Amino acid sequence: MPCLNLSTNVNLDGVDTSSILSEATSTVASIIGKPEAYVMIVLKGSVPISFGGNEQPAAYGELVSIGGLNPDVNKKLSAAIAAILETKLSVPKSRYFLKFYDTKGSNLGWNGSTF
Repeated sequence: MPCLNLSTNVNLDGVDTSSILSEATSTVASIIGKPEAYVMIVLKGSVPISFGGNEQPAAYGELVSIGGLNPDVNKKLSAAIAAILETKLSVPKSRYFLKFYDTKGSNLGWNGSTF
């Protein structure tokens, strides 16, 4: 059930967001070791973001997962998602933060219940 929530100040009009969502889904599933069927990616563009005192392209992400996260996995995820943002949206790797949350199943709702 990993959920990656990405916000960027880049305007997504004319951007192939489907390819970003697809690549992010397969990347998260592969690195964490969870089925793609349970991965959710949320991508929000044109979000007012200032990073380092300016509004050049930047992004912020939060990834929540029930298990599967550890320092090595987090480092791999950070690099992989940064590469997607840089390639697809021209967000430099140095202008991106990703926060990781490893949570219990009882803290996440799904299908009218919790995991």
